[in-house]
Amino acid sequence: MHQNTEKTAFNTLKIDVLKKWIGTKRIGYRLYGQNGSIIGPAKGGDTLKTQNAIRQKIGKENFGRYFKAHWQLYLMMAFPVAVLLIFAYAPMYGILLAFKNYQVSLGIWGSPWADHFGMNNFIRFFNNYNFSECLRNTIVISLYSLLVTMPCSILLALSLNYARKIWFRKTVQMITYCPYFISTIVFVGIINIIMDSRAGILGKFFYENFGINILGSSSLFPSLYVWSGVWQGVGFGAIIYIAALAGVDMEQHEAAIIDGASLLQRIRYVDFPAILPTAVIMMILNVGGILNIGYEKILAMQNQNNMGTSEVITTYSYKVSLVSTFPDYSYSTAIGLFQSLVGLILILITNKLADKL
Repeated sequence: MHQNTEKTAFNTLKIDVLKKWIGTKRIGYRLYGQNGSIIGPAKGGDTLKTQNAIRQKIGKENFGRYFKAHWQLYLMMAFPVAVLLIFAYAPMYGILLAFKNYQVSLGIWGSPWADHFGMNNFIRFFNNYNFSECLRNTIVISLYSLLVTMPCSILLALSLNYARKIWFRKTVQMITYCPYFISTIVFVGIINIIMDSRAGILGKFFYENFGINILGSSSLFPSLYVWSGVWQGVGFGAIIYIAALAGVDMEQHEAAIIDGASLLQRIRYVDFPAILPTAVIMMILNVGGILNIGYEKILAMQNQNNMGTSEVITTYSYKVSLVSTFPDYSYSTAIGLFQSLVGLILILITNKLADKL
């Protein structure tokens, strides 16, 4: 019993010595390891550099023991990390194209650097007559879509959350989810059939009664694009909000009902605070992609009549790089890099603003 007490006191002394030595710059104690060997300073005057080296040694030993005990976790993590490195980070090598006059025969490294210290492709894009129009159309459509899509998804989630009939809730969910799984080209084809001014159900009605050609109207293109996107994605977008509402404690609703709260008051004071963190995260992600509108749907909906409001940065970049008679890969890469940098800045700004909410 006396030996165990003495051993415990000795271990406690070693821990106290370790804390004192690590927390100070100079100390005259010895630091012992688990096996009793000296791994710390034997006398005073040891520098902070020595202490950091000892900390690193201890950290490596701890990591080695943890790796041997949990190597299965690292093996599971190896494949997704490899995929991330190969398909996300390795292609970043192609960013060099934005700063060069790329020639296929010379390759990326062999191609000469662009003028103006490699910034010539960016200067060309900023001075291009299409720049202001593409930037305006991109921002208008993106903000319009952001301001409409998120509230619609939240309203649908709240409505389904308070639906009393389970069969009705499941039916509405299935109907609203289905359009999301339709391919973009097929979905645009459905829009063209419905909105056709000669044979479409809605298009013919508006053309004969109001003289409006929806598919050929440049001013109506943003609304057609955004509200068709709501039709296609509102059900899928509501899933994450439905999941957030499912985590609300029912005792809060019961307490609110006992206190005489109405349905709208319960939504305002119980449900909204529950989905606010999720809505903020979704807003941050969506704001970061303001300039990165998917070009597939817009390209399929474009025609000569609505080109004034349908030409966005992504479609312009696609046309100059792949559709043009003389593809300019360096120019299109510079456009894509510009979009990514602006998106990163917007994400950082939105994240800072969200922290203050």
